Amino acid sequence: MTPVRPQEAGANLAAIEALPAASRADASSASQTSGPALYAALDLGTNSCRMLIAEPKGSQFTVIDSFSKSVQLGLGLEASGRLGRASMERAVQALRICQRKLEKHGVTHKRLVATEACRRARNARDFIRQVRRETGMGLEIIEPEEEARLAVISCAPLVSPRTEQLLVVDIGGGSTELVWIDLSAVPAEERPRSIMNLHLGFDAQGDGPAARVVDWISVPLGVATLKDQFGDVQDDAARFALMSWFFEENLANFSPYNAEHPKEGFQIIGTSGTVTTVAASFLGLRRYDRNKVDGLVMTSNQIDFVIRDYLALGPEGRRTDPRIGRDRHSLIMSGAAILQTLMRIWPTDRLSVADRGLREGLLYAQMSAHGVLEDGPFA
Repeated sequence: MTPVRPQEAGANLAAIEALPAASRADASSASQTSGPALYAALDLGTNSCRMLIAEPKGSQFTVIDSFSKSVQLGLGLEASGRLGRASMERAVQALRICQRKLEKHGVTHKRLVATEACRRARNARDFIRQVRRETGMGLEIIEPEEEARLAVISCAPLVSPRTEQLLVVDIGGGSTELVWIDLSAVPAEERPRSIMNLHLGFDAQGDGPAARVVDWISVPLGVATLKDQFGDVQDDAARFALMSWFFEENLANFSPYNAEHPKEGFQIIGTSGTVTTVAASFLGLRRYDRNKVDGLVMTSNQIDFVIRDYLALGPEGRRTDPRIGRDRHSLIMSGAAILQTLMRIWPTDRLSVADRGLREGLLYAQMSAHGVLEDGPFA
């Protein structure tokens, strides 16, 4: 499996339109809508179906309703190349719930996207048609570069003013996106907003100093697909070591991999269920609390301590550990292998934890395109 990357070196990407035609039509009618405008973002991934409904508020947004459910859409995809019938039915059932929520709140501005599982499955188009037929929802399969871009802009509020070199990591179910950004030419107080401006595209140039995307990569290995690669290895520790090695092998062509950068001014932001689960385990949260997790900074030693604890627990111990949860226990070690690899090979001993990602990026992109977010510092 060859990682997907730009055809040209560095960040010479073709400009990506911020929104599809349907959403641009929403923008033209936004001024005609009475009452507060609500926006929705739905992410149907390899493992989960998630949706947020939100209202713009200042330079941020307020979540009105949300949905998250493990549907395992990509179960068996690695072996068959197709989405299974049971997997598609689980996804459709989850999407029916989402559609009822959209109707209940009268949402008119929305993007409903599918990612790696649908990108890879031979029968993805048949599934998309089934979804429209049974739920009325129009799912859009987005490309890896847009998935990476949306993950980046979702993390803009967490970018430190001291950050000159930024690596954003989004560990998904079927793929992992990494984006390296140079902020050294941007004034410190403008760095978070320069990240937000990337909603126009990785090569977009705004007024004044801009964030520069040095390189990016989408590795077709996420928590589900990496786990499937080594499902036949019985020994828990050996399987973890193999997953870590295999993921690192797939990063060899990412240009910053062999670059020398000082730790000072370098920041890694990790966004994924893996990262937030590790953070919750470190904090000892038996009940997840987003307010305690989002924005937490963890050291490499703290992350390693949690991962060693996971290995000591073994498969059965992880299954019953309330900090991990029953929806994630079978996937946490493949995600931990990716996370530990990234912390080992890049020049930093700290990770900023982001409980945000594609859905938040979809919301920010829509709201930015519609001009409903106020200028000002991020909260």
